[in-house]
Amino acid sequence: MPTARNGAGPTAVLEKGFAELLADVVSVQQVPLDGHFFDDLGADSLMMAHFCARVRKRPDLPSVSMRDIYQHSTVRSLAAALADAVPEPAAAPDTPVPEPAQPSPAGSTARYIACGAAQLAFFLGYSYLVAFATTRGYAWVSGGVGPVGVYGRAMVFGSAELIGLSTFPVLAKWILIGRWKPREFPIWGLTYLRFWIVKTLVHANPMVLLIGSPVYVLYLRALGARIGRHVTILSHHVPVCTDLLTIGAGTVIRKESYFHCYRAHAGRIQTGTVTLGRNVFIGERTVLDIDTAMGDGAQLGHTSTLQRGEAVPTGQRWHGSPAQRTEFDYVRVAPAQCSTLRRAVFGVLSLAKTMLITLPLTISVFAVLWNGIPVLIGRGDLNDQSLAEPEFYLNALILSFVLFFGFIVVGLAVLVTVPRLMHRSTKPGAVYPLYGFRYAAHRSVARMTNLRFFIWLFGDSSYIVHYLRGVGYDLSHVEQTGSNFGSALQHESPFLSSFGSGTMVADGLSLLNAEYSGTSFSVVRTTIGRQNFLGNFIAYPAGGRTGDNCLLATKVMVPLEGEIREGVGLLGSPCFEIPRTVERDSRFDDLRSGDEMRRRLSAKNRYNLRSMGLMLFLRWVHFFVLTLLSLATADRVDWVGNLLDAGFLVCAMAFTAAYYALVERCLIRFRPLQPQVRSIYDPHFWHHERVWKVPDTHFNAFNGTPFKNVMWRLMGVRLGRRVFDDGCYLTERTLSAIGDDCNLNAGSKIQCHSQEDGTFKSDRITLGAGCTLGVGALVHYGVTMGDGAVLAADSFLMKGEDIPAHACWSGNPAAETAGRRPRTAPAGAAPGPSPAAPTPPQRSRPHGAPAAKSAPH
Repeated sequence: MPTARNGAGPTAVLEKGFAELLADVVSVQQVPLDGHFFDDLGADSLMMAHFCARVRKRPDLPSVSMRDIYQHSTVRSLAAALADAVPEPAAAPDTPVPEPAQPSPAGSTARYIACGAAQLAFFLGYSYLVAFATTRGYAWVSGGVGPVGVYGRAMVFGSAELIGLSTFPVLAKWILIGRWKPREFPIWGLTYLRFWIVKTLVHANPMVLLIGSPVYVLYLRALGARIGRHVTILSHHVPVCTDLLTIGAGTVIRKESYFHCYRAHAGRIQTGTVTLGRNVFIGERTVLDIDTAMGDGAQLGHTSTLQRGEAVPTGQRWHGSPAQRTEFDYVRVAPAQCSTLRRAVFGVLSLAKTMLITLPLTISVFAVLWNGIPVLIGRGDLNDQSLAEPEFYLNALILSFVLFFGFIVVGLAVLVTVPRLMHRSTKPGAVYPLYGFRYAAHRSVARMTNLRFFIWLFGDSSYIVHYLRGVGYDLSHVEQTGSNFGSALQHESPFLSSFGSGTMVADGLSLLNAEYSGTSFSVVRTTIGRQNFLGNFIAYPAGGRTGDNCLLATKVMVPLEGEIREGVGLLGSPCFEIPRTVERDSRFDDLRSGDEMRRRLSAKNRYNLRSMGLMLFLRWVHFFVLTLLSLATADRVDWVGNLLDAGFLVCAMAFTAAYYALVERCLIRFRPLQPQVRSIYDPHFWHHERVWKVPDTHFNAFNGTPFKNVMWRLMGVRLGRRVFDDGCYLTERTLSAIGDDCNLNAGSKIQCHSQEDGTFKSDRITLGAGCTLGVGALVHYGVTMGDGAVLAADSFLMKGEDIPAHACWSGNPAAETAGRRPRTAPAGAAPGPSPAAPTPPQRSRPHGAPAAKSAPH
């Protein structure tokens, strides 16, 4: 029997109920009331998540969240904290009861198929138009006399195509939609088809390449957005319902921020306003849901969210998920003189560089090389060789080999030289005005050194350390672990990024090496201490208050004020302290030192090297097939040739999807992955790393279409009917199960694994029918979501959670929102239409204030 106090008070009743359930979860006969869940009972956060799920099934006990577990880590303290939340007796019949979340309406399979057919028809038609214009223009460029003639024609053709591709989405938006208005419409219907066409064209617009320039702001204005003067937008997530977007003068929006002005919910697309006042600051990796607002001078910190209907009053600073007030000032750089003329000149020069140098140079070089391809085997021009001749395939093989591996060699040479020269134009701590030479150099360094191919190639291996040193990272004291960095890493300046010895980083780290205001920027060094472990999808700002030996959990908000944290873990947004490690995560520590570690690290390095070689070979084979398709369609310039070129795009996309699906299924031997707990020095984990390297960026081309569901099924996902996927990412496909009519919003993630120091864990994730994952939401391994459950935008659903059917959860870490006090829009802000759904209450706690210790993520 569990140990409990005598007495019949509310606290004693809770102690008895909690102790009984916990004893069953941790498999002991007695649970001391003052025994620490993790230090004394040996539990971990996965066990405690199961405990919370069992508590929620007891109607006589108050609901317990993982945050409650972290802050009150004994039965006695937990019962005392929740004594006031004991459920009251059943309500009388005339007492209003809150309605549960509405289930998603049953979709129509016929409408689903018809929408997919219409999307395919549009893609074929648009591909034909682009192919027609491109082939005719290329033929005209190739007819130029001499290098000057070719370059001049390339300049005219490139500029014309840029203007055409940029103008067409704007015209399509105004013709198909007119002005966006707050509304709802069913997914897969005719209105959705028009919405998807506009969204696809807007995202594929070449103006997206000018993000960070005043030209991009003009493009959004042409699409209907109401944007004031001197606005700086650095996020590559392009808003779609632009008429619903209002941004005041002097506002700054940093990278990876979502403000789409739409979302998918319960089988419908919902559009709503996002209103930002003057001189607003939006931090890195934030989400602004529909019907949100911020008053003049308001700030929203990094890794934060405004849920639907929330508003930040004028002059206030908020952060967290859900957002709450803070006194910390996120604008940490002094203003500078940045006039309208300066911005206009920078925009004109950016366009001129693109139209007069970048495009014509690229087209000219391609034309010269293509027309001058030497035929190493056989005679005549390569384009004139028959597809039936073996020489054609041998020449294509040689051509693809030279181009593919030549890109790798030349690319590495450029990356280790050119950015070093450009970086010399800026000095750490100095304040520079936006839109000048130094700003352009800083942005160019970031673009070049964040090239995904090489981080993908070297990531999850010891060789990433040498690559990062080559591009400028300070890793002079690094200790090789074989998994120092994952295969997704970003920075703003590699030359101002430092890591201490023994630190390990999972995927998705973004280093913030620059500070921005509405008129200025400054580059700063970002330093992460020794023996740290950083989980997935963390934005680490310069000046982060973490030192040595810290665990930073997935999606944690890194504290920027208070004492320097050392020897602890941090979880949540805003963050609170948890233990650095638990017994479950330290079981393989004996493999991380001594001769055994050196032997296994050497074996891992050899395995990773073979994986890199295999992946390069597979990507070259893919490139070789695309080269064959391109050569096979390059010798016709009539309407048949245009059809072939349009078909090339479709065939290339279909082949890419099928090819890499086959590669992944072969790597796992056509068998589903199994839940595991392994050391990173176990060969099973090395094989898992190899599977992660299968390319998947082509998935984004199928967002919002039925064809992406086909791709997921090819990859082994157990997928229901009519699932709407607007940009979700699944890490382990065969461990994921998704029910009928689910709604997966842009930027959401289903991650069936976790790594903490030297321990790798994976488990299944199940989403019931009609579930909704909000924009930027993340579901961790071992999770089950009941039918119709909702996970709000930017929420982090921790491992082992079990969400009941039709429940609504939100926050980081996520907890149930039903029954919480709705928060109304504060005075001084201008919110959009008020939603019916409740929002979490406002809380006030210092940024990163420590709380009771608990288990890591």
